[in-house]
Amino acid sequence: MKTNERAAGPLIIAFFMSLTLPLMAADLESPDFFDRLLTLPETAGPHIFEDAVIFTASSGYRRVGVALAAEGFAHVHWMQKLLFIQDPLDAPIPPGKKVPDPYKDSGLLFYVYQVPESLEEIEYRLVIDGLWTTDPANPRSRRNEVSGITNSLLTLPKVEKNPVLHENPKGVLCFSFEGPPGELVTVAGSFNNWDPFMYELREYPEGMYTLSLPLPPGTYQYLFFHQGERFLDPYNFRRAYTRDGNIASEVIIE
Repeated sequence: MKTNERAAGPLIIAFFMSLTLPLMAADLESPDFFDRLLTLPETAGPHIFEDAVIFTASSGYRRVGVALAAEGFAHVHWMQKLLFIQDPLDAPIPPGKKVPDPYKDSGLLFYVYQVPESLEEIEYRLVIDGLWTTDPANPRSRRNEVSGITNSLLTLPKVEKNPVLHENPKGVLCFSFEGPPGELVTVAGSFNNWDPFMYELREYPEGMYTLSLPLPPGTYQYLFFHQGERFLDPYNFRRAYTRDGNIASEVIIE
């Protein structure tokens, strides 16, 4: 996919087949994610996005899949085509003429893999039009001495682990929110019928707001409220949709 082709005329993302991924750390509905897709060339190779990896290939292939060593190469994750909606034609379509296809091929196939926390590297193979092969866009590889097969290799950057809610004391949910000092920060969720005024976080030390809330066992969704806006929990990567269709942080209390 050439950059000048993408810049020729305003195009917007129209469609990509549903991502069968858990709503976790990498926000696959964010503008940053779509912007990252738009700037990836066909020959980009694997690209790290937050704690996920975007595998790419040219849409000139009929079908491309990714098989992972972490899964014993037992399952092929098929890439999906990224399409755009072209600008609508201002001129009317003459009678008898075929209506042009509103969708344009971006030139990119992609698959997004949510990386488990335990992985430090990803060893994988591509299946290109039925042929198992290494990734032609990734120069790094490793040969398996037992099987003699060479696999593509991607080393993941080391990141500091933020505290997660699952490490809290049993029966207690500890909220943490970092922001400007001297502000009002509250939390609401399925545990209080989403009342944004009931639970206020206390500031200590300066700029760090916390609250410990005893809760019975169960699964809860929640959001922070600050300066009239809603915020997901930056220390909890688990996400879920609420009954009204909004995305929220989620935690399981045992």
